[in-house]
Amino acid sequence: MARPKPTIVLHWEDSQSYAGIDICEAEGFSYFAVLYKNRPFQLRKHLNVEVIQPGNIKYPKTVFANAGHAFNLADRLNEKFCTTDFTVHQLTHGREIQRH
Repeated sequence: MARPKPTIVLHWEDSQSYAGIDICEAEGFSYFAVLYKNRPFQLRKHLNVEVIQPGNIKYPKTVFANAGHAFNLADRLNEKFCTTDFTVHQLTHGREIQRH
């Protein structure tokens, strides 16, 4: 089954590189976070265990707009660490914060 086309609210396109950005409507306000023992965590990946350098370190995201991506990450982490402590939680309440 094909994914339904989203409703585009805003569109921007660079006339020289033809790169574009679309702002699409989302259904509701919800994000899905992968938590470890019900607490947020940062995931850090490095390419070479013997030499940990700034260029080799990546911080993949643990919060997703799609539940499927969050469940896939939780499943992979649970399998890799032989645990069931990685779970997916839906984040529904948000408030705007101001930059200081």
